[in-house]
Amino acid sequence: MLAELRGLNEECGVFGIWGHVDAAQISYYGLHALQHRGQEGAGIVTKDGKKLHVIKGEGLVNEVFSGNEIENLKGNAAIGQVRYSSENGRGIENVQPLVFRSTTGSLSVAHNGNIVNAVELREHLERQGSIFQTNSDTEVLAHLIKRSSGSLNQRERVKKALAMLKGAFAFVILTDDGLMVAQDPNGLRPLSLGKMGNAWVVASETCAFDIIGAECIRSVEPGELIIINDKGLHSERFAPAADSAMCSMEYVYFARPDSDIDGINIHSARKRCGKQLAREMAHIEADVVTGVPDSSISAAIGFSEESGIPYELGLIKSRYVGRTFIQPSQELREQGVKMKLSPVRQVVSGKRVIVVDDSIVRGTTSKRIVRMLREAGATEVHVVSGSPPLVSPCFYGVDISTDSELIATNRTVDEIRELIEADSLTFLSPEGMLKAIGRSDSMKNCGQCLACFTGEYPTEIYSDTVLPHKKEIV
Repeated sequence: MLAELRGLNEECGVFGIWGHVDAAQISYYGLHALQHRGQEGAGIVTKDGKKLHVIKGEGLVNEVFSGNEIENLKGNAAIGQVRYSSENGRGIENVQPLVFRSTTGSLSVAHNGNIVNAVELREHLERQGSIFQTNSDTEVLAHLIKRSSGSLNQRERVKKALAMLKGAFAFVILTDDGLMVAQDPNGLRPLSLGKMGNAWVVASETCAFDIIGAECIRSVEPGELIIINDKGLHSERFAPAADSAMCSMEYVYFARPDSDIDGINIHSARKRCGKQLAREMAHIEADVVTGVPDSSISAAIGFSEESGIPYELGLIKSRYVGRTFIQPSQELREQGVKMKLSPVRQVVSGKRVIVVDDSIVRGTTSKRIVRMLREAGATEVHVVSGSPPLVSPCFYGVDISTDSELIATNRTVDEIRELIEADSLTFLSPEGMLKAIGRSDSMKNCGQCLACFTGEYPTEIYSDTVLPHKKEIV
């Protein structure tokens, strides 16, 4: 139920460090900072010069590492992941980092994103004799690396394997000899490089650097492979950079407000989106503006400042509700929403309320919020979305894989308004969103992926549920 309340879920967050005596402990804090990107599993793998050590499990970071387990993770290098999994991807075997051991050397891999040609690659590898142990796209990369033929060295095998992947991927790869970091050619998922004293660190979001006291150096570039070892840091390309297409929902929803992506602060970008939304919205008389916590607060503040309508905390999110996925009845499911989110009656009672949300996905949560505000005494409820309508599925790591899950698909704004029972409904325009976020306007779509808003995908989509044909891997 709480997963439904959250609306959208991103696949995971990754972290890596090289050259620090407390690599495992620092990774723990880094993953804790990335916990919002995945709550179903967590893991850390370290390298002590002789072999790879791994601890992983299902649950939150502090649940997986609840005792003294982390003291057993020896070494000065580590990678880690926090994971959100789809229904088919649950189970301890899919929790990352994945570890692969062979007579030619060990390898550990963690991944953020989704490889759109993973099924075709897996079928190709199975025909060649590979046997898979997980449902994860990540395992495909490991098999491609190990099955590279000829006299290629490990770096060349990794580059060859990465070049075969299509879709969104930010990889951290720990080997016997070094740490490798790779970003897909479109840069669909965020990945940043930092420095902590003499140690190198990498993370899905820069908020992890703030927690551990590291300096952010730069974003990992699309199509770039970074190799970090005892000789230092070396950068090269495994593929030419394609049109930059950072996921727009990172700015709208996924990333923490204190993170920066490509030099743009998330809180500031969302606040500008709120201001732009107020400019685009038809004039409505209202008494108070509130945001749906937590990701909509920045946009609500911006909307309030631009419109002149006072901002108030009209909705409160409980910090102490456990992770609950099974509710025995509709009545208890509704109660679960109220446990997670509740209105401040004295703020909204007798008021015309504008409620700012970051996005509207299935519409079920929006409808419940509107009803809760009315039950708390709001005389009018006007819903505004800090992003355009989501009309197309995502194949790059967000858990919206069919357009039937999206309320905006094949519906007008007024039809959506009726379904969520709001007095009015306004979406931010795609042009307004791009302008407000503030990425370079010299790039296509300002360097952002708009697929969920427009249906135009930055990469080829291989799934036969989307295209009438399927490309064969040869």
